[in-house]
Amino acid sequence: MAGRINDDDVKAVRDAVPIDAVVSEYLQLRNAGGGNLKGLCPFHDEKSPSFQVSPSKGFYHCFGCQAGGDTLDFIMKIDHLSFSEAVERLAGQAGITLRYEEGGYTAGTSGRGERIRLVEAHKAAALFYAEQLGGAEAEIGRRFLAERGFDQAAAEHFSVGYSPAGWDHLTRFLRGKGFSDKELILSGLAQDSRSGKPIDRFRGRLMWPIRDISGEVVGFGARKLRDDDNGPKYLNTPETAIYKKSQVLYGIDLAKKEIAKTSRAVVVEGYTDVMACHLAGVTTAIATCGTAFGGDHIKILRRLLMDNATAEVIFTFDGDAAGQKAALRAFEDDQKFAAETSITIAPGGMDPCDLRLAQGDAAVSGLVEARTPLFEFALRHIVARHNLENPAGRAAALAEAAPVVASIKDLSIQHESAVQLAGMLGILDEQFVVKRVAQLARWARERGNQPQQQGRARQQEPAPAPPSPNGGGPALNLRSPAHRTERELLKLALQRPALVSPAFDAYGIDEFTAPPYAAVRQAIQDAGGAAQGTDDYLARVREAAPNDTVRAMVTELAVEAIHAKTVDEIYAGVQLVQVRLRAVDRRVLEIQGTLTRLSPQAPPEQHAAIQQELWVLQQYGRRLRNRGAEGL
Repeated sequence: MAGRINDDDVKAVRDAVPIDAVVSEYLQLRNAGGGNLKGLCPFHDEKSPSFQVSPSKGFYHCFGCQAGGDTLDFIMKIDHLSFSEAVERLAGQAGITLRYEEGGYTAGTSGRGERIRLVEAHKAAALFYAEQLGGAEAEIGRRFLAERGFDQAAAEHFSVGYSPAGWDHLTRFLRGKGFSDKELILSGLAQDSRSGKPIDRFRGRLMWPIRDISGEVVGFGARKLRDDDNGPKYLNTPETAIYKKSQVLYGIDLAKKEIAKTSRAVVVEGYTDVMACHLAGVTTAIATCGTAFGGDHIKILRRLLMDNATAEVIFTFDGDAAGQKAALRAFEDDQKFAAETSITIAPGGMDPCDLRLAQGDAAVSGLVEARTPLFEFALRHIVARHNLENPAGRAAALAEAAPVVASIKDLSIQHESAVQLAGMLGILDEQFVVKRVAQLARWARERGNQPQQQGRARQQEPAPAPPSPNGGGPALNLRSPAHRTERELLKLALQRPALVSPAFDAYGIDEFTAPPYAAVRQAIQDAGGAAQGTDDYLARVREAAPNDTVRAMVTELAVEAIHAKTVDEIYAGVQLVQVRLRAVDRRVLEIQGTLTRLSPQAPPEQHAAIQQELWVLQQYGRRLRNRGAEGL
C-alpha cells in the first residue's frame, strides 16, 4: 500500500490551487461583495445564487443546502472522490509530488483511487487514439473528416483519434502503461471476449474523446467507418463510474467560458455539428452523447448561465420528423430554465455540419441568429395538426394549445403568446383567447401546479433555521438580536481574529446562547483560540469541530459577509460589548431571582456574597454601557 499522504503535502496542495479557480471549472462565479464570489449551487437545484466562495479563506458554503468546505471538500463532493483521490488530482494539476507515509512515495498504482485510475486510463487512451489517426490504416478516418470540412488542425483541436481495427491494440498499450485487465473492463475501454481475455471495445472507428466540465476525458464516441462493421453507426462508452451519458455534454470543456461570458448556449445533435459550429465562430456549441437533452444537462447549463435575464439556450435540430420530435421534447423541459429557449432549423433539413460544407461559416452563424422562441415553435406544431378552416378545428387547436401558453412562467410573455395564438388560429376576438389562457393559468396555480405560484409560496415561508450541532433540530432564531450579534462576533473571530483578540478568547462558551454558536466557540477554543489566527487557523478550527454539522457552521460563518460597511476595531468592539453585556444582564437576572428565592433564615454571609456578586456585575454592566470596548 502507498500509505497515508504526508500532511505537509496535503497542506501544500490546498495552498497551491485557489478554490475559486477550481470551482469556476464547474460553474460561473460572480462578485458577491466583501471579496466573495457567488454562483448557482452545483449540489442542489436553485434559481438564485446562494453558493458563495471566499478565495481569501479558501472555503465555499451554500446558504441553501448547507454544503461547504475547502477545495478538497468541493472536489470530493462534486466528483465523488475519496480524500486521497482529491488530493492526488489537485496535486497533479499543481505539479506537486506527493509523499506517502508508511513506505514513502509510491509511483505505482496500488494506492490510487479507482476513479483516478479510470480517468488516467482514458487520458492515455485519448493520446493513443490521436496518434493512430496519423497512421496508414486511419486514412479512411482522415478522408471522412476531410469530406466534412475538417483538416488536421481541426482534428487536433478536438483531439479526434482513430481506434485500430485489431482486437487488442489499445488493451496491450494500456497494459504496458501499468493498467490491469480489471481496470480496462471497468473503464469501458475493453470488454470480455469469448476466450475470457479482454479485447478493445472500439475497433476501426473514428474516435471523439468526451470530456467532463473540468476537462477530464471520461468516455468516447466512436463513428463507424467501414461497411463490414456490423455495429451501430455511433458507439459510445457504456455507463461507468466516471461516465454517465445523461450528465455529460460534448464540447462543454471548450464552450464553458464563452457560455458564461455571453450567457448563451447552442445545443446541437452531434460531434461533427459541435466541430462545425466552433470552427464557424459559434463557440458556445455543445451536444448530448447518445441520449436526449434532459434534466441533468439543464443543471449543467444553468450553473454556467446563472439564470440571468439575458440568458438564452438555442436548440438546433434537423428538419425531419425526428428532429421536430426532439424539439418538442426539449420544450417539455423549457420551464426548468429561467433562460429564454429558442429553436433554429436549417433549410433543407441540413445539420450545422452539412450547412457549413454547403454554404460556409457565415451560414452557420446566421442559422443560430435566425432562431424562433421554442414555445412559438411548439404552438405552430400543435396548430398545424388541426383543420383551421372550420370552427370545430379551431376550437380543438385552442383546447390543445391554450394550456401550453398558460404554462409559460413570465406573465408578459404569456399574454403576448396568447395574442399570438389567436392570430395563428384566425380568431378575431383575441381577448377571448387571452382570457381563456389566464383562466387556465389561474386554475393551475390554485391546484399548486404552476411553478410561479409555487415560487411565491416558498418566498412567503420563513427561512428554515440551521440545525443544532447535536442534530436536535432548529436552534437558531436569526430574528433574535442576541443571536445576530453572536453570529457577527463569531464571523469576526473566524475571518478577522486580530480585531477581536485577545478579548474574545476570554469569553466563556455559555456567553453564546445559541447551541450551534456555542459549539463553534468551543471549536475555536479547542483550536488554540482566535489569538492563534495564523495561515492555517481556519483549517485547525474545522478540524477541532466535533462533527460535520459544527464543521459546516464554521465554514458558513467563515464565508458569510460581515454586515458592516467598515470592518474595523470599532465595529468589532461593539460586537464584543453587546455579547458580553447580554451575558452580564442574564447573570444579573439570575442572581436577582436567587435573592428573591433565598430563605430569610439563610446565613448572613450567604446573603452578603450574593449581594456582592450582584453589585460587581451591575457596576461592570454600567462600565460597558458607558465606556464600550474600553470597559471590557
